[in-house]
Amino acid sequence: MLWQLFIEPANLVFSISLCLMLFLGITEAILLLVGSSSQGLLEQFLPDQITGQHVELQTVENNSAFVSLLEWLYLGKVPLLIWFVIFLTVYALFGFIGQSLIYTVSGHYLSIWIAAPASLLLCMPLVRFSALIIAKILPQDQSTAIYSDELIGRTGIIILGEAKPNSPAQAKVKDQFGLTHYVLVEPETDTIYVQGQHVVLTQRTTLGFKATSEFI
Repeated sequence: MLWQLFIEPANLVFSISLCLMLFLGITEAILLLVGSSSQGLLEQFLPDQITGQHVELQTVENNSAFVSLLEWLYLGKVPLLIWFVIFLTVYALFGFIGQSLIYTVSGHYLSIWIAAPASLLLCMPLVRFSALIIAKILPQDQSTAIYSDELIGRTGIIILGEAKPNSPAQAKVKDQFGLTHYVLVEPETDTIYVQGQHVVLTQRTTLGFKATSEFI
């Protein structure tokens, strides 16, 4: 019965998710045995807003709906690879259980084009809850909280939007502990900073920081 559920074409997405979860787990275990990790490699293929370590500046307002969604899903609260394993596991199990219940009631499986996106949306609260539990279980690092002013003089990179005078864009910058902060920056002069451009934070503003592209 379980094998039939696994190989059923209507459950292909869930089967792939489960296999990918096992592959990631086995690969990471092997890499850890040889003193390496896939964490850094994995992050190269993800949006810049996602990071394994994320410290939020209390004094900087960030109204990005996308970043808010990532924070709600506890991305950044647990190691990125562990979050993906949680997501793939919950998504696969949620899909299999849902399809099994539908088959029991109706005698056929729901179309993959309906089951896959529906399960993706419905399982997200469970993904968040699971990540929350794991975040509480994992040992916490020593606090590396910093003052916002300590980021002044550090180099950041524009990752979202264009920075114009009185129209800030989102940038990411690392502090002295190597942790990533997401801040709003605007140019000191009448210029425009585009995505991918490196800037230096020079002073605080109400929402974030002033920045310059001139490097000393």
